[in-house]
Amino acid sequence: MPNNQEPIPVYLFLGFLESGKTKFIQETLEDKRFNNGERTLLLIFEEGVEEYDPSRFAKKGVVEIRSIESKEEMTIANLARLAIETKAERVVIEYNGMWTAAELFQNMPQNWAVAQVMFFADATTFPNYNANMRSLVVDKLNLCELVVFNRFDKSFDVKEFHQIVRGVSRRTEICYEYNDGQVAYDDIEDPLPFDVEAENIVIKDEDFALWYRDIMDDPGKYDGKTVTFKGLAAKNKKFPQNCFALGRHIMTCCVEDIQYCWAVAEWDEPFEPRQPKHWVNVTAKISVQKHKLYKGAGPVLRVIALADAAPPEKEVATFY
Repeated sequence: MPNNQEPIPVYLFLGFLESGKTKFIQETLEDKRFNNGERTLLLIFEEGVEEYDPSRFAKKGVVEIRSIESKEEMTIANLARLAIETKAERVVIEYNGMWTAAELFQNMPQNWAVAQVMFFADATTFPNYNANMRSLVVDKLNLCELVVFNRFDKSFDVKEFHQIVRGVSRRTEICYEYNDGQVAYDDIEDPLPFDVEAENIVIKDEDFALWYRDIMDDPGKYDGKTVTFKGLAAKNKKFPQNCFALGRHIMTCCVEDIQYCWAVAEWDEPFEPRQPKHWVNVTAKISVQKHKLYKGAGPVLRVIALADAAPPEKEVATFY
């Protein structure tokens, strides 16, 4: 039995009601490769029509099922108590699709470590969820390593689903489970709309959000390269001398989530950004390094040239 300070891996299954989470978890726990004897706490945050059948689990007596029926029950103390009570060596969570992942993470015991995140979606209802509850869809797509679209019909437009996912994440794998039982993985290529191998990588105004996400996801790709783009310069008293922020406001899904997304810029010339908005055209060489304004390493833009600029046609950048 592990003590309550040992790391406990968490397998997180996201999705809206009747999206196929229960069926997948049931099949996973029937698989000897996954359910090989580790004591497992199965936490159900959402009761659907389908129920679990423990008699079919690969290992009997090692899976304890508990339910969280309200947000008031989702506390660090309660989740930790359930793990100790069930002597859990790992946790499998079927999460409520109408709750945000942040609400779970804020109440997760410190020694719980997320090992895998999967998102399940009913292809017949997913476009409606995306149209009417976009922020909740983005919440899931931002986290998951794999999204599974089940009940997929051959008449559906794969590109529509692909674009919705890629508008949020370029790294998430996409799987389509067709009504006839066939399974296909998305292999649509998504070339970036700018040349990463160019001597000077020029970022168009409409491509800033894609570039920003790509450089933050994979900064090493840009280390030592030169980039030119239009951005908002900003600074506060906590910034070191000759250092300022350079970025743009980005909207992921709706007005409520707009935020200023920036990278550290350094310039030997004296420069004080005007308030509230100071648009500039900048050419800079990128150096990936540790910096006090990052929590660790990140891209530092060493400015080569900078000049005042007019605002772009759309001041808020988007992914679509």
